[in-house]
Parts: sequence; structure tokens; C-alpha cells
Amino acid sequence: MINFVKYRAVTAFISLFLIGGFIGFAVYKKRTTGEVFRYGVDFTGGAQVLLRFSKPVSSIAIKDILDKNGWEGAVIREFADNELLVRVKLEEVAKELGSVAERMQQVIEKSMKDVQVTILQSEAVGPGVGEALRGKSIRAIVFALIAMLLYIALRFWSFGFALGAVMALFHDAILMLAVFLLLNREISVNVIGAVLAVMGYSINDTIVIFSQIRNNLAKLSHESLGTIVNISINQTLRRTILTSVSTGLTVLSMLILGGEALRDFSIALLVGIIIGTYSSIYIASPVMMLLYRDKKA
Repeated sequence: MINFVKYRAVTAFISLFLIGGFIGFAVYKKRTTGEVFRYGVDFTGGAQVLLRFSKPVSSIAIKDILDKNGWEGAVIREFADNELLVRVKLEEVAKELGSVAERMQQVIEKSMKDVQVTILQSEAVGPGVGEALRGKSIRAIVFALIAMLLYIALRFWSFGFALGAVMALFHDAILMLAVFLLLNREISVNVIGAVLAVMGYSINDTIVIFSQIRNNLAKLSHESLGTIVNISINQTLRRTILTSVSTGLTVLSMLILGGEALRDFSIALLVGIIIGTYSSIYIASPVMMLLYRDKKA
């Protein structure tokens, strides 16, 4: 039997160190660049188009074509399989929303006659809508945390269980965002959706462990709380590993084969699955032990 409880102080230090590093790096980026994260077009307003070319092209040449056709200052990122992600700001979003991707395709093919261009993905959002989406995304995460806090408190009739679960979810969300900050990846609506999905995944794993702990509190009343928690985690460990590995393999295949359109979403899910599994064992349970007063640890 693995003694998980033995290492709870070490893992708590590691988690606090990572969260502290995230906060420090976020403050540094805010002071040096004015923004903590790079936000997708969903939140900033403008257009983002993912294009695939029939043969390799120069991003500099594409930028020159766009500059000459009214899209000055376009930001272009190159990817594998002759794919380019083009991001532009729109002066009159309402007029351009439906046509920007098609117009971009037409002007590039007209300027480069031997190249065929395929539109893989296109997004366009007005600045006001982007700002509203950012606020709604934050409120969605906060509401999910509060709702899960109430659910666990009522399910287990214990504030210790509830706060342990919510602290694990908060830990998951912070470290997922930390990875995106470190990799300098964009925060988009898809990424926020992945964060919420991982919160649901993680709370399910935590509830399984907590249910086993509650059952063992009645069966093993002569044992200490630490022993009961350790036994419970080991009893559910096989289920946790099988679920995490099977889900992780699916997400990994999506990350490898899904292309750039699904890249950020897949990264968020894969990181979240790993962190969520860790937090269910090393964050939720130790916090519960710290606050649970009916039995000594």
C-alpha cells in the first residue's frame, strides 16, 4: 500500500511554490507588457483565420499581401502542414464579420496564382462582445466553484470535505492558466471551456475518493484519520489511474492529430487531467484532513 498521506507536506510546498511562481511571473508580465495573458480574438475583438496552403509559402509574403489589401499589422504564426494562423484587427467589425475569411482567401489566391488556399477555421468578434465574453468567462468559473462548494457541503454534510474539494479545483484552474502563461499560448473561449470541463472531471474523481473515505470512517472507526484517508486513496487508485490514462490517451490523440484548431483546447485538457488527478489525491484529501475535526489525523 502506498503511503500518500506521508508526503502531504512536500506536495503542499510544491503546489504553493508553483502557484507563487505563477503569481510572480504574472506580475512581471503585467509590468513589462501591460497584459498578463495573450487573449484570443474571442476576447479582444477582430478576426482570426486558420489557412492551409497547397504548398509551402512565406509568412512574410502573406503579410505583404495582407498589408496591401487593407489588413495592416496582421500577426501571422506558422504551423506544420503548410498552415498559417492570421490574426487581424477590424475597424468596422459589423460590416466585415461574415466576409473577412473569404476575402482573405481570394486576395491571397489572386496574388499567388499557383497556390490554393483552404479555410480551416475563422472567428470574428467585436471589441464590446469580446470584453463581455471575458467577464462572463470569469463569472462562469467563480459560479462553478461556488456551486461545487455547496454541492459537496450538502453531499457530505461537512465543510472540511467541501473546502478540500474546492481548493483542489482552484488549484487545478490556477496551474492550467500557469502552463498557458509559461508557454505564451492564447486564452480563448475554448480554453475556458476546457478549464470548466476539467473542473467537472476533477470533482468527480474527488467525490469518488471522498465517498470511500466516508464509508471507511464508519467501518474503520478505530483507525486514525490519516490511516483511513490513505486506505481510501489506495482502494480507489486503480479506478483513478484507469480513468486518467484512458481519458489522457484520447486527448493526446486529439492533440497530435487534431491540428492547430484544437491545439490549445487539447493542451488545456491534457494538462488539466494530469493536474486534476494529482490534486484529488494531494490537495483535496490533505485539506479535508486539516479541517475535519470529528477524528484525529
